Amino acid sequence: MYRRLDPQKTIATLNTLADRIDERFPGASLNAVCKELSAIATETCGRIAWVSRPYKAIRFAVILVIAAAACLGWFLIRRVRMQGDGFSIEELEAGTNAIVLTGAALFFLFSLESRLKRAKILHGIDELRAMSHVVDMHQLTKDPSQMLTFAAKRTKSSPQRTLTAFQLTRYLDYCSELLSLIGKLAALYAQSTSDSVVLQAVNDIETLTNGISRKIWQKIMILDDDIAEEAAKEIPPPTSASSKASASADPAAVSVSKTPKE
Repeated sequence: MYRRLDPQKTIATLNTLADRIDERFPGASLNAVCKELSAIATETCGRIAWVSRPYKAIRFAVILVIAAAACLGWFLIRRVRMQGDGFSIEELEAGTNAIVLTGAALFFLFSLESRLKRAKILHGIDELRAMSHVVDMHQLTKDPSQMLTFAAKRTKSSPQRTLTAFQLTRYLDYCSELLSLIGKLAALYAQSTSDSVVLQAVNDIETLTNGISRKIWQKIMILDDDIAEEAAKEIPPPTSASSKASASADPAAVSVSKTPKE
């Protein structure tokens, strides 16, 4: 139960994330990106189900070719036994060509199913790669330095910066979660096949999403430090009156203050 990713649980997580984004940032385009990724997740489930099923038409064609090759071999052997004088050069060349063509047809048909499935999976992985770059574009202008940028320093082409430090942290966190879920959708393909080309493509997606997430978390760490500094500034320092009151409330402190200095 806990040894494989559940596609339906992944879709449910994406839907929940879309609700969270919509509640925090109503009308934000990041919510549309999350919903689009949820639709891709549904398509991913369909692709995985298609890949898991055998392609009966191709397998039936393989059986026909094998039967034809067996019939051809039996016919050649029977003819040699009936004639008793062996093959002529022309017959030997024709038989060799027939064997080579039969082997090539078998190789093509045996690899056709895996190549069709690989092409379909790689198409889905390309969509996930594109979605990773879309998420990266959404976090591109969400820079912690905007907290230190004054309005007088902005230009006409400067992006609108209306988010507070807390809101910006949540926005970047949602982007990081989206990238993580993109990696999990790619992992769904990896657990449905053992194709080395597909596994390498999945590793590339995970490397890409991890690299983008690393940049996002660097921004989040900077923002966390800024929020902590702002919170420390809002806490008023203890006044002299409060310190005297605390001293009078503590007899030990009074006795210590009355002792002569050494």
